[in-house]
Amino acid sequence: MKKYQKKVSPQKYKVYLGYLEGIISIVANTLLFGLKYWVGMKTFSVAIIADSWHTLSDSLTSLVVILGFKLSAKPADKEHPYGHGQAEIVSSVIIGTLLAVVGVKFLADSIEKFILHQPAIFGNLAILIFVVSVILKEGMAQFSIQAGKKINSRSLIADGWHHRSDALVSLIILVGIFMGKYFWWIDSILGIMVSLVIFYTTFVILKESISILIGEEPTEEFKEEIRRIVAGNVPQNVKLHHLHLHKYGDNQELTFHIRLPAESRLDEAHKIAERLEKKIKEEKNIETTIHIEPLKVKK
Repeated sequence: MKKYQKKVSPQKYKVYLGYLEGIISIVANTLLFGLKYWVGMKTFSVAIIADSWHTLSDSLTSLVVILGFKLSAKPADKEHPYGHGQAEIVSSVIIGTLLAVVGVKFLADSIEKFILHQPAIFGNLAILIFVVSVILKEGMAQFSIQAGKKINSRSLIADGWHHRSDALVSLIILVGIFMGKYFWWIDSILGIMVSLVIFYTTFVILKESISILIGEEPTEEFKEEIRRIVAGNVPQNVKLHHLHLHKYGDNQELTFHIRLPAESRLDEAHKIAERLEKKIKEEKNIETTIHIEPLKVKK
């Protein structure tokens, strides 16, 4: 994978990792879904059946991830001058929405089973399947989250947390299997706990993704980095202010104001702005637009 990274552009490598994670996830989750659903039907367990559909939803969300990467990789065009990078964030919102639907469905099923006093009968096969599920899903979560951090991909990180929530749910059910022979209601309570885990995962994914879509304030660390670049390339104190960062996937647009002495020549002011824009592009890979204001001296 590292050899491939060296041969291609960062954008192509990002798409490659997105496709790789998505394909692995779809294949593994579809197989796990089939096994869990079969065991759930044999044991009449709403928790296991709920978890099987949660696992299948991972396959669907991974398909959304692949489509998101495909769209976000498209270059800028006349209709979309800032590229298609936001498609990846939109895919994260879709992932969170699908999770919420799954959570509501199985919360209702679990409450109904509890009201009807329906127990579940577990066996050794269920134990084996859920041990494998915990190990496999946590491995997939670590791969997806690490890959997402490496290429700064929100949708990969979201999909990783989706895998991890499935691993946690499988672990909860595994514990419940050992307790099932003592408490008739354990399956219903586990189903409710599965739903709550799904709701929490949904909240985390939607909160981060929607915050980006609405627009976020740049971090203080980022502001200090820009001030450092400006201070290192302009001899006087230009009083940088009105700093705004606009994100469109990998494409980022930065705008800010600087003040220069009112007697500065227009061509000199232009050269300063041009020098700063070039330096920020080199260091941060961000397109920058600088607004110049006259610095008025108090008399």
